Amino acid sequence: MIELTGITWNHTRGYLPMVATAQRFSELHPEVSITWQKRSLQQFADAPLADLAARFDMMVIDHPSMGEAAHAGLLLKLDEHLPLEFLADQAANSVGQSHASYNYEGHQYALAIDAATPVSGWRPDLLARAGVEAPKTWDDLLTLARRGLVTVPAIPIDSLMNLFMLANALGSEPFTTRGEVIAAPQGIAALRMLRELVQLSAPGSIERNPIKTWQLLADSDTVAYCPFAYGYSNYARLGYGAHVLHNGGLVSFEGKTLRSTLGGAGLAISRSCKHLETALAYAEFTASELTQRTLYVESGGQSGHRAAWLSAEVNAHTHGFFANTLPTLDAAWVRPRWPGFIGFQDEASNLVHHYLVHGGEELQVLESMNQALKQAEGRA
Repeated sequence: MIELTGITWNHTRGYLPMVATAQRFSELHPEVSITWQKRSLQQFADAPLADLAARFDMMVIDHPSMGEAAHAGLLLKLDEHLPLEFLADQAANSVGQSHASYNYEGHQYALAIDAATPVSGWRPDLLARAGVEAPKTWDDLLTLARRGLVTVPAIPIDSLMNLFMLANALGSEPFTTRGEVIAAPQGIAALRMLRELVQLSAPGSIERNPIKTWQLLADSDTVAYCPFAYGYSNYARLGYGAHVLHNGGLVSFEGKTLRSTLGGAGLAISRSCKHLETALAYAEFTASELTQRTLYVESGGQSGHRAAWLSAEVNAHTHGFFANTLPTLDAAWVRPRWPGFIGFQDEASNLVHHYLVHGGEELQVLESMNQALKQAEGRA
């Protein structure tokens, strides 16, 4: 018996499709047993890869850790093992830059089996009850928030991702100048915009991640709209929550649609895996077009293959989640991935979150972020 182990994150979207694909692969290959374990969403974002790679054969991981993984030699270079035509199909059918986000210095370290970015979501019944439509502009959003109908995930990591989004909207793409996260004038404005929205949002927003945010919208009647949270198609499926959520794109600011910060998840193989050929076969099976638009998404997954997002059947079961949010995925901005970025991300997230809770001098927040960036770059 060939035994493989894997680690993913603890949500229907992250765990069940891996169990389903492992079960089906084992049915097709009775000599193979694949066991998946799960970790929290926060651990998914920042747990050290070195520890996971030493303990598991396969990992579902976040793309900002690619630099760390490459630098330490933790993951298998998939481009040296998988068929070129398969990888070409993965690239051609990527959702936005999902596939490319796992390519670092010319090597592919994971397959984009999952695609996500912050998208909007709402309860049509509650918006209708309030006599309003989903907002189209930033000013519309603030107006709706003042009525107590808006929530936004504002834990540290999501607050930083939203700050990046607003910086891009203000014309200052983060990390374009060495040693500087965001140019000061745009950074100050972005921090103020984000704090105003968070302060107007429903109580508890500062403590909710995307999962808890979508759960709140689905199961309660206290809020009706979320302008941006990493999308979870599960809540757009009948029977998952008390109410079905509808999803779409982002509001515009000064005439331009916001560009959110790409998320998603990739399937990687540890260099310490003792059954490489089997792990590679399973990875190819899981990321294939057929599996991605059928078994994977039917098991609660949010596929990384474009065929699933364009599938009429998939969209029929998710109230159009995939088709309605695909343009937002295609436009999403990609974070840096150099070694040490995860450490910077953790520190910067806490700085932004502290500001959102307590206020303070925006310039000091930016300067502290710049200092954290310089330290992280120095350690890389």
